[in-house]
Amino acid sequence: MVSVIVCTYNRAKYLLETLTHLLKQGADASSFEVLLINNNSTDDTEEICNEFSANNPGFPFRYIVENSQGLSHARNRGIKEAKGDILTFIDDDAFAAPNFIEFIAEYFHKNESTAAIGGKIIPRYEESTPKWMSKYLLPLVAALDLGDEIIPFPNGKFPIGANMSIRKEVFDKYGVFDVNLGRKGDALEGSEEKDLFFRILKSGASINYLPDAVVHHIIPAKRVSQEYIRRQAIGIGKSERIRTKQLNQYPSFLLGEVMKWAGTVALSCMYLLKLQPAKASMLIRFRANVTRGIIND
Repeated sequence: MVSVIVCTYNRAKYLLETLTHLLKQGADASSFEVLLINNNSTDDTEEICNEFSANNPGFPFRYIVENSQGLSHARNRGIKEAKGDILTFIDDDAFAAPNFIEFIAEYFHKNESTAAIGGKIIPRYEESTPKWMSKYLLPLVAALDLGDEIIPFPNGKFPIGANMSIRKEVFDKYGVFDVNLGRKGDALEGSEEKDLFFRILKSGASINYLPDAVVHHIIPAKRVSQEYIRRQAIGIGKSERIRTKQLNQYPSFLLGEVMKWAGTVALSCMYLLKLQPAKASMLIRFRANVTRGIIND
């Protein structure tokens, strides 16, 4: 059984379409459930969920409120409430393809040694793709495309929260999401997913990319604004500082950040040579703001 966990905070605008795509899944309704975890939304989230539930009485849908603020708290509540063997997390503005659940269930059934998978995430910009966007910054909008073949995640890459599936037993063995990490309300911290996947990999379990498990992810205009990216980069740096200090890895992490700066400068020069200054500039600004988050307490 697959438990699809949708954690939400003030995203009522997209929520009904997210739920409607899950309603239209080809999988038999007895083989999955959908859990909507409302993390203290102040918009119309509750009304939308109650109406959806009333209009679809046979659909395996549960509405749950988690009062502890933070995405990690919400996800952990979903883990606790879920009845399925496979826990699939998608964002509240991600729209699952019609056979999304079927592909996930079939893959885990046939590959018992796989602990977790990440699927393809196709960005759907509400406006045009920003000129500064490059493949190196796609994770900022939770986009993921590693091709059309099933492969282990390359070194340094992990599933993204908008489309990731994990065996429930993994959380029993290696723990749940660290509530000191991840987004809280409108703050833009992260690293809770990386922290979990590092624990899984350390155990020797496998994490694979499943291209057939597809979601389309809405990218609002504000999410690609200069101010949002600045705040997001600072949040990434702050989260990585917290995560690596908890693991006593902060000095080696700082060395890695120096190496990332070298790579960023090299990539920026490449884009300048290609006459794409917007991409070059954003790479430098992003790295600078990540570093700012790392060094500022």
